[in-house]
Amino acid sequence: MNVLATGPDDASAVFVFAHGAGAGMQHPFMATVADGLAQRHIACLRYEFPYMERGSRRPDVPKVAHARVREAVAEAARRWPGLALFAGGKSFGGRMTSQAQAAEPLAAVRGLAFLGFPLHAPGKPSEERGAHLFEVKVPMLFLQGSRDDFAQLDLLQPLTGKLGATLRLFEHADHSFHVPARSGRKDAEVMAEMLDVLAGWIAACLATAPGPGPGRGRAAASPAKARRR
Repeated sequence: MNVLATGPDDASAVFVFAHGAGAGMQHPFMATVADGLAQRHIACLRYEFPYMERGSRRPDVPKVAHARVREAVAEAARRWPGLALFAGGKSFGGRMTSQAQAAEPLAAVRGLAFLGFPLHAPGKPSEERGAHLFEVKVPMLFLQGSRDDFAQLDLLQPLTGKLGATLRLFEHADHSFHVPARSGRKDAEVMAEMLDVLAGWIAACLATAPGPGPGRGRAAASPAKARRR
């Protein structure tokens, strides 16, 4: 499994971060999230699904993807023993993580965070992809652009309400969290705000959930380079 493990010595938690369908763990978006979390005292384990490792454009079937999610969570636990684990991903990676959690809880994972949850294909509004989320029994955070054509707000907002999940919208942002110039904002500002929300949500989960938390367990600093095992 190819992974990129990064984190400060004083990390309070670990985010196991899966990539989207079209780009791997070294994509600039993935790297920016990992670096931003490190600045906020959160370690990050990025990893790749088997199809991306093979250089294929066709995503793995769910069974294969779910197995890789579990493998990545186990690897994060091995690298940062004692630290609280959170998992999620960008688009496809987040959905595969939630499906895996719904099928059988991911070991020791405290919560799931989705960076652009793909509730439906563009132009084909449906809630079908969200049905499994009702089987997820840990806290969930949805970070979503208000212009995301993979999740119509009139579907996503009621869904997250029924789930009791946290939804944070970023005005004018699309599925890639890009904002147009006319919005008066820059992509970097949206990213910084999103990372603040994610880090704050993780801190809130640590304050209320049992088990290892900030300051418990030693966070091992890992070099930011791909590794295969």
